[in-house]
Amino acid sequence: MRLIIMGPPGAGKGTQAAFISDKYGIPAISTGDIFRANVSAGTPLGVEAQRYMDAGEYVPDEVTNSMVRNRIAEDDAATGFLLDGYPRTVAQVAELDDMLATSGLTLDAAVVLTVDGEEIVQRLLERAKTEGRPDDTEEVIRRRQEVYAEQTAPLIDLYRERGLLVEVDGLGEVGDVTRRVLAAIDGATKA
Repeated sequence: MRLIIMGPPGAGKGTQAAFISDKYGIPAISTGDIFRANVSAGTPLGVEAQRYMDAGEYVPDEVTNSMVRNRIAEDDAATGFLLDGYPRTVAQVAELDDMLATSGLTLDAAVVLTVDGEEIVQRLLERAKTEGRPDDTEEVIRRRQEVYAEQTAPLIDLYRERGLLVEVDGLGEVGDVTRRVLAAIDGATKA
């Protein structure tokens, strides 16, 4: 099973990705985690990524595309994967389409978590306190929402047109959201 999970930063994608990964036995591949690991290690990619992340901007496509291409080619992703944080732009969709087509594969579904913008701001400010995430300032959070609306939200229509979109309400208790997500994926992939 090959899936992507989308939604604005703070919608709960990472939390739900872990449950999806566990249920379907596929790796959850998070570009955010990969970026943060590189930042912590001080790699050249990490230094470059940090500059963009600090400003609430997306890391450039060429860096992200190469990283994702290499990651989905690893052995644990041979039977499927869940992409969290990729694709984020129409150009990245085209790149992902190419990656999959090269291997004779297709995407099974694109899950989007919908959450109110102000709820997201409060979630991320709380996460910043509890997890010590210095990139979660109110200014950066609001900028991420603007960037999402400009660059990523158009993907929702694109995947809807392809018949792959699965929309799930991301508000509520984690367990309730998880049940909705898993039921929606099962419904979409069995159709």
